[in-house]
Amino acid sequence: MTKQAKIVRTDLELECPHLDNALRATGANLVLLSDDISEADLMAETRDADLILMCYTPITAKVITNAERLKGIVKFGVGIDAIDIDAARADKIPVVNIPEYAENTVAEGAFTLMIALAKKLVPIHNAMQSEAWVWPTERWMGSDISGKTVGLVGVGKIGKSMARMVGAGFGANVVGYNPNMPAEAMRAAGAEKYDDLRDMLAICDFVSVHCVLNDNTHHLIGADELRAMKSTAILVNVSRGAIIDEVALVRALKDGTIAGAGLDVYSNEPLNQKDHPMRELYDMDNVILSPHLTFYTEEAMQRLEDETFERCMEVLDGRPVTVKSKDPRLTAQENGVVFVG
Repeated sequence: MTKQAKIVRTDLELECPHLDNALRATGANLVLLSDDISEADLMAETRDADLILMCYTPITAKVITNAERLKGIVKFGVGIDAIDIDAARADKIPVVNIPEYAENTVAEGAFTLMIALAKKLVPIHNAMQSEAWVWPTERWMGSDISGKTVGLVGVGKIGKSMARMVGAGFGANVVGYNPNMPAEAMRAAGAEKYDDLRDMLAICDFVSVHCVLNDNTHHLIGADELRAMKSTAILVNVSRGAIIDEVALVRALKDGTIAGAGLDVYSNEPLNQKDHPMRELYDMDNVILSPHLTFYTEEAMQRLEDETFERCMEVLDGRPVTVKSKDPRLTAQENGVVFVG
C-alpha cells in the first residue's frame, strides 16, 4: 500500500466504526465527509485521494477526472446509480460495490413492512397508545398473506429471498417480473414469471420492489401501473425511490387507487415534513415510512464493513479488485478488476 494513502469516505452519517478503525490501522489518512457535501468541496477533498468510499453521495465525472491519484471507488452498499461509471471507465478507475451482504436482511425488512401493513399494526399501536384498548370492529380488520398473491418487481438476490419468505414461509402465491430472467430460473426461485408488468400487477394483493435503478427502471411503476393494481393492494419499496413515480404514488394513496404502501427509499432523501414532495404521507395511517434502514442490522453491517475493507485493501495494494456484482455497468469494466461468482 502507498505510504500514507489518503482515503475519502463520504456519508459519515452511516456509521462504520469497525471499517474506519481498520483503515486507520493501516496508516492511511482517512477523511470523513457528510452526505450533504457540495460537489466543489468534494472535488477539493478528493483531488489527492487514492481511494473514494461512498454510499449515497454522487461521485460525478468532475469529481473523478479531478482526482489525480485516484485508484478506485468502493460503494459500501449495493446501488451504484450515484457513480458516473462511464467517467470512471474512461479514466480506468475500477468501481466495485458490496452486493451480497444484506440479501436476507433487506428481504426481511420488506416482509416486515408488508406484514405490518397487512395486520394494520401501526394504526392499532397508535390507537392503543391514545385509547388504551380497541375492539374488533371493521376499522381494525387486517388481512392474511397466506393464500394471497405477492408480486415481485425484480427477482435478483433480494427478490429470491423475499420469494422464499412469502412463498415457502407463508404459503403465498408468488409471481415475478424480471424481463432478463428465464422463466425456468424464476420458477426455481419460487415465482411464476410474468412478461407484462401491468398484467402481473393486476392480480397481486401485495407488490414488493427489488430491481436495480437504471435507465430502464426509472419510474417503472407510474400512474398507469398503479391504476392497474387492485384497490386493496399494498405496495412495498426497499430498492430505490425513483423506480416508482412518487408523485403518482402519493396521488394513488390519497385517492384510494391502492390500499397502502411501505417505503424505505425515496428519490429525495432525507424526507422532511416541511417541503418534501412526499410530506403528505406522514399523515396517512395506511403508509409506513422507514428511513432507508432495512439493511441496517448488526449482522449485515459486520458483513458490509468486513468486505468493504477487503475491497479497499485490494485497491490500495494495487491488486485487481474483486467484482461480485452481475450489474452490466460493473461487468463491462476492463481495467483493474477480477470477476467472481
